[in-house]
Amino acid sequence: MSLLAAVVIFVVGFVSGIVVRAVAGLAAIIALLLVVFGVAAPDIGLVDFIVTQYYSGNELLFLAGLLFGLDANNTREVVVER
Repeated sequence: MSLLAAVVIFVVGFVSGIVVRAVAGLAAIIALLLVVFGVAAPDIGLVDFIVTQYYSGNELLFLAGLLFGLDANNTREVVVER
């Protein structure tokens, strides 16, 4: 994996974490409703291509970015306080 691919995957995880933090409650309710009604995500070729090319095998890097994104606001407050 190139450095650029690693940075892009981390940034995507980071942005995902920020978005998840912003709309987590709504996303959880929608996800629960989709599961209850048995609605699956549509088969989109571009999403499948991205997942198979870049995401598979890089789950931990994505997760690291996601967790940094979720905690970004708290981290910023702690740094400002110090």
